[in-house]
Amino acid sequence: MELGSLSDPTQSTFSLVDEDHTFANAIRFTLNQDPRTKFCGYSIPHPSDNRVNIRIQTTGDPAKDVFKDACQDLMVMCQHVSNTFNKAVVDFKLSNSVEGMDIESDS
Repeated sequence: MELGSLSDPTQSTFSLVDEDHTFANAIRFTLNQDPRTKFCGYSIPHPSDNRVNIRIQTTGDPAKDVFKDACQDLMVMCQHVSNTFNKAVVDFKLSNSVEGMDIESDS
């Protein structure tokens, strides 16, 4: 849910349900890398409340657009990390395999 001013689209607070520090800190980092972001921060209203509030102020672009772009950028970064990790696992298994021996076997 977006909690923003109708008269000034450059600043908004987004309230996300079922999110915590993991997503909030990652998106905060991503938003702060964007030169259109003037301010970005997040808060969790209460530990028992499963919600995070993300505040964004931009240099001129609508906060909603900057937030959407940051979510896309974060998704691309996560996909890159996942692909790099999976490739490293495959490379490790190939380089450490011994004739007919399975690395994952317990015996």
